[in-house]
Amino acid sequence: MRDDGVAEDVVQEAYVKAFQHLDGFRAESPTLSTWLHRIVMNEALGRLRKVSRRREVTLADSGSSAEVLKFPIGANSDNPEKTMAQRQILRMIEEATDELPDNFRLVFVARVIEGMTVEETAELLGIKPQTVRTRLHRARALLRQQIDKRIGPVLLDAFPFAGHRCEASDQLCHDATWYS
Repeated sequence: MRDDGVAEDVVQEAYVKAFQHLDGFRAESPTLSTWLHRIVMNEALGRLRKVSRRREVTLADSGSSAEVLKFPIGANSDNPEKTMAQRQILRMIEEATDELPDNFRLVFVARVIEGMTVEETAELLGIKPQTVRTRLHRARALLRQQIDKRIGPVLLDAFPFAGHRCEASDQLCHDATWYS
């Protein structure tokens, strides 16, 4: 939903619907959680369709984005620099995830964030398992590109020797610096 408040409303409404129709749960879904995910997905897609019919566009605040990872950040941290760096990394990953095209973002969130299996994700989104694998691979590649654009130049500044050691192949040097 790209807006935490709307996402919370969607989940709450979906859980109310699930509770009201709990007697309709059939063992066709592998698990109850898959059934619940499907209800949440349908509620979210329904809201998006309503918004598109109204031709209203809601832009998320720059301060709000999906929560992707939980780092152990808190008052008990002994290293404020480490805490700040973790927060910056978290924000960068959240922003990069929010920028993914919807079909890749949905698969990425289901598989990586929600921890669903390929089969559960395929059933949830109504696509083939191979499509899930392909979209996850492409989502990860897009995230790597996004993050590389943001921190690649910083890494080269942090390691000024990189260009001098790898005169034979600048691309190989850049890849070795970034992925090592």
